[in-house]
Amino acid sequence: MRLPIPPDHALHRWFSGLVQQAMYADVGLCDPTLVDYLAELLTQFIHTDRIFPFRDAQGKPIEDVAELLEHVLHQPSPAPQVRDRVIHRHVGDFTLFWTSIYPENLRRLRARHRKDHLLDYTQQGKRSYAIASELSDAGAEPPASLLKLLSDEFETCMYGLGIVREQVRTAAVENVPPKPIWK
Repeated sequence: MRLPIPPDHALHRWFSGLVQQAMYADVGLCDPTLVDYLAELLTQFIHTDRIFPFRDAQGKPIEDVAELLEHVLHQPSPAPQVRDRVIHRHVGDFTLFWTSIYPENLRRLRARHRKDHLLDYTQQGKRSYAIASELSDAGAEPPASLLKLLSDEFETCMYGLGIVREQVRTAAVENVPPKPIWK
């Protein structure tokens, strides 16, 4: 797995600005911890090995949420609560990413031959963030309160990240930097 992209990297700073603009100005959800989390999610999911970090017995990346929940959660673990929290947090991140940044790819992810065919990614994302929140110990990172907020505001975060998606597309097409947050 690649090393994480540091917070001072230009890409991370760019995503931070876009997420802050979308969440604060366009959506009206002003929570710096949430903005930081969403910017970090976008930055780290640049690398596909961060999107699909779990492997099956043959070493192949697990790409289906249903398979991830079925396969990994049923494996023996010396610390099942920690493992379950990590997996549910990842499922929340995974479903939030695909439903907001690449919703057109949901058709492929939920194709008839896939295990996620009948899975509602929005509901599963909300559920997984809520479970991860409940499995959090005091002092856990990210804190339980943030995971609960992600669960409660999943659709709002989807909308905000959808705005970020459009800003990224506009910047790519026009080859111009995104509009500044402050003038």
